[in-house]
Amino acid sequence: MQALLDAIARIESASDARRVFHGRGGLHPGCEHWALDAFPPVWVLTSFVPVDDSTLATLHQAFTARWQQIAPGEALNWVFQCRHEGRTETRLMAGTVPEPHVVSEGGARYRVHVLKGQNHGLFLDMAEGRQWVREHAAGHKVLNLFAYTCAFSVVALQGGAKQVVNVDMSGGAMAIGQQNHALNGLSSGAGFLAHDIFKTWGKITRGGPYGLVIVDPPSFQKGSFVATKDYPRLLRRLPELLRPGGQVLLCLNAPELGPAFLQEQMQAAAPELVFEQRLPNPVAFADAAPERALKVLLYRAPSLAPRTP
Repeated sequence: MQALLDAIARIESASDARRVFHGRGGLHPGCEHWALDAFPPVWVLTSFVPVDDSTLATLHQAFTARWQQIAPGEALNWVFQCRHEGRTETRLMAGTVPEPHVVSEGGARYRVHVLKGQNHGLFLDMAEGRQWVREHAAGHKVLNLFAYTCAFSVVALQGGAKQVVNVDMSGGAMAIGQQNHALNGLSSGAGFLAHDIFKTWGKITRGGPYGLVIVDPPSFQKGSFVATKDYPRLLRRLPELLRPGGQVLLCLNAPELGPAFLQEQMQAAAPELVFEQRLPNPVAFADAAPERALKVLLYRAPSLAPRTP
């Protein structure tokens, strides 16, 4: 646990939401079960194995000591979550969590919920993907599949997208997505379809073609998406959704499936789409085995052939 204690001893007051300690990346032996995130003004510490109260007391002492150094007189707010064998336990260890809890990242604002569930409303490992979309969405019609709370839509519109169509079967997540747009002063330009993607292809296709398609599904969610079964079904649809020269961002966060899985499935399902690059993950998510980390792959549809005179 020493590497985690050392990281706590170095924390600084955070303005943006970010990963602080990534034991899951395997670069800190003995700390593989720990992750520490900043969702200002709250610190969220996650363990993927059960820990005893004496360990939590030691960590609390470390947080308190550092906080007195960097923010004397300010309240320390931190949450502990244990995820183990399909169960999740979340405890408020000190201070309070604001309600609503709004965090920022790269100039955008998002609602989060760190006291309930495993998904807090913003996936921090996708920060580079969001930045790429912000920089490349200008002038495009964007399709955001498995939109969750619509963070990609927010940054696409901030980057100058003409329109974004968000699709996700969770009405609750889409409602937060609409709030995220309002938080950022985005009152137009986005559509929200709370539908099962595989049952809505007609409506999705009629809304195209799209200059950018973002595909960020859960790796395994019973009744929604199982990557090994459903990704091939989805990839076959991409060519009819993209305009000539359009791009697609494929995302997968399944440690057991490396980038070769997506590349092989794409080659089989839509060989006309050309692989361009794998986007980097945030430095804070460095991994001893990059093939196990988040995969974000960029593909492009062929451009129209020039007319012959």
